[in-house]
Amino acid sequence: MNTKPSEKKTRPKNTVRKKRLSRSKLKKVEIEALFFRLREARPEPQSELNYSNPYTLVVAVALSAQATDTGVNKATRALFEKITTPAQMVSLGEAKLIEYIRTIGLFRTKAKNIIALSRMLLDDFGGEVPTDREQLEKLPGVGRKTASVVANVAFGEPTIAVDTHIFRVSNRTGLGPGKTPNAVEEILERIVPDLYKLHAHHWLILHGRYICKARKPGCPNCSIFDLCKFNKKTLET
Repeated sequence: MNTKPSEKKTRPKNTVRKKRLSRSKLKKVEIEALFFRLREARPEPQSELNYSNPYTLVVAVALSAQATDTGVNKATRALFEKITTPAQMVSLGEAKLIEYIRTIGLFRTKAKNIIALSRMLLDDFGGEVPTDREQLEKLPGVGRKTASVVANVAFGEPTIAVDTHIFRVSNRTGLGPGKTPNAVEEILERIVPDLYKLHAHHWLILHGRYICKARKPGCPNCSIFDLCKFNKKTLET
């Protein structure tokens, strides 16, 4: 009995399937309106971490992982009165640094990383904080989020660092839905209009911190209420 061999569809050799990029749930005009309103509410947003130069900003942001800005500011107030350079931090040493930051979560690991990154800045960068995000990521304890914050705040680069607030706001509103911070960052980097990119990071953080809160979002006080795609909006403050 003759049987006809099954024909399989084969993809031509040397072809690469294009990665399907995630998309915003908001239309372009809605994205423009969203950032226009956030800008109207806070024309010149600022980091709420206290710092005096790029180096102290790196330290403050590194300490802020899994900690609040308020808690970090309390711990660094006395520290930054004495320590403002990598050389001073290395001279201070890990044990004495711990005395300043022991109220912050993971203080032992953070102290070790801060001393190590300070040494690297002295050895590899002449004591100066690099302006390039990829170079910043080479520093011990400095991940992509910290590097993006430093590049944005200290050097005016239009980077977007996805923390818990931005991750929540992006997914709730539909602005940049993603399962991971990197996925959300990829969407935001692509869709945020150039006009708003420099401050987009802070607008979204502050909106998440004071309006679109984790437990109970303040929808009645939200300037982007009608643009938001969240299906569990609160009706009472």
